[in-house]
Amino acid sequence: MKRKQLFEFEDQSWFPGFLRNYLTDFLQFISNQFDIYKNITPLLSELVKKDGNNTIVDLASGGGGGLYRLSNRLKEEHPDLKIILTDYYPNLKAFEYVRKQSANFGYEKESVDARKVPSHLKGVRTQFLSLHHFREEDAVQILQNAVDSKSPIALFESQERNVKSVLAMLFSPINVLLMTPFIKPFSLGRIVFTYIIPLVPLFVMLDGVLSALRTYTIPEMNELISRVEGHEHFEWKTGKQKSSPVGILYLIGTPK
Repeated sequence: MKRKQLFEFEDQSWFPGFLRNYLTDFLQFISNQFDIYKNITPLLSELVKKDGNNTIVDLASGGGGGLYRLSNRLKEEHPDLKIILTDYYPNLKAFEYVRKQSANFGYEKESVDARKVPSHLKGVRTQFLSLHHFREEDAVQILQNAVDSKSPIALFESQERNVKSVLAMLFSPINVLLMTPFIKPFSLGRIVFTYIIPLVPLFVMLDGVLSALRTYTIPEMNELISRVEGHEHFEWKTGKQKSSPVGILYLIGTPK
C-alpha cells in the first residue's frame, strides 16, 4: 500500500478549534486508558538518561498523548523528570488538566512548530502519533532541527499503513460513543457533538483512516533520516515494539 499524503481535517486552520480539541481529547484518553505506549518505556528512559537534562519536550502533543501513564513509569527511574507539552494548535484546557493530575507536567501556551523548536525548549524531543501529519520535506525538517540543535528525538506511531489499521478506524465511532462519558475534563459540548450532532465520531473515523494511509513505514523512516544533513553525527534506531493492543513504530535519534 503506497503512502498517500492526503490531509486530515484537524490539521486545517479552518477546522473549528473546539472540534479539534474533542478529537485530540479522545486520542489522549485512548492512549492513557489502554496504556498503549507502556512497552516503549525503556527506550525513552534510556534517552532521558543519556541526555542528562531530565526533561522531555513533547511536540504536536494534541491532548497530551500517552505521556501521563508513561510519566508514572519514567519517574521511578527519573524522579525529577519534567515534561513540557507543546502543539501548533495547543489544547490548553487539556494541557492544564494533565498538569493538575501530575505536577511534573508543564506546557507552552504559544504555538510551537515541530519543524523549528524554540531554543529555550531543551530536552528529549518526543512525538506520539503525529509524524504522519507531516509531508516528507517537513518530517525531514523535524529531524534536521533536532540534529542542528543536538537534541535527542524519539517519534512513535501506534498504527501502521495496512488494512488492519484502516479497518480498526472504520469501527472507531463505536469506541467514541462508548468512551466519551469517561473523558475528562467533562464538556457538555463534547456530549452534544458526539451524541446529538455526531461530528466527533465522524471526524475521528475520517481522520483515523486518513492517518493510517499517511503513516510512514520503517524503510520510509530510514529514507527520511538519509536526507538529513549531518545525520551521521547521530545514532539512529528504527523499528517496531510490540505493545498490547497495538505495535508501536519508532524512530529514535541521539547525538554521538
